[in-house]
Amino acid sequence: MDQVQHKFVQVQGLKHHVAEIGAGPKVVVFLHGFPEIWYSWRHQMICLAGAGFRAIAPDYRGYGLSDPPPVPEKTTFGDLISDLLAILDFLEITKVVLVAKDFGAKPAYMLALLHPDRVLGVVTMGVPFIPPGPSQYQKHLPEGFYISRWREPGRAEADFGRLDAKRVVRNIYILFSRSEIPIAAENQEIMDLVDQSIPLPPWFTEEDLATYGALYEKSGIPNGVTSSIQVLG
Repeated sequence: MDQVQHKFVQVQGLKHHVAEIGAGPKVVVFLHGFPEIWYSWRHQMICLAGAGFRAIAPDYRGYGLSDPPPVPEKTTFGDLISDLLAILDFLEITKVVLVAKDFGAKPAYMLALLHPDRVLGVVTMGVPFIPPGPSQYQKHLPEGFYISRWREPGRAEADFGRLDAKRVVRNIYILFSRSEIPIAAENQEIMDLVDQSIPLPPWFTEEDLATYGALYEKSGIPNGVTSSIQVLG
């Protein structure tokens, strides 16, 4: 972990945190999902650097050590694409391979479509490619589905506001490590679905939890939720 370097890039009117390791012309950019930050990719970054690649992982606006946008609920995937292009220009990087998961997949797809001259390849996990246009998938989701709930104005803020940041992150990783999709009953919130006696998944340590919790204490989880749900929508 000590090999990873950290810098701040001032673009799009915001200060963006960027983690980086390795050197050379072959560049891989990692795009995180929710509730993640650059730290989610640390193992892959170190591995690629050892194989001769330059690995970069930014924190999105409103996440980790990056500045929050002035109006988080108005954040769109277009903002994330613009941020990423501006960061690449600042770092004087012309072409990259994108590796993305969760809601980071949509900006990766769109960056490749809109700016094919900047993208050598795309690897995504968790979210399939959906052609641009009006989204219809929300109408097929149950009311208690976590995306449906968190899209309601103020619902995520109220749900998370009952707990500290570390407990919220813990609950989310337990929920998302299950095979079942998080769906709450009418009289429940998403955070109520977690039995506090359930341990963390074996691949997510207490040290990891402390790292995420500390960074979300700074950025605020509701900002991250609002931004990512808008992107998914």
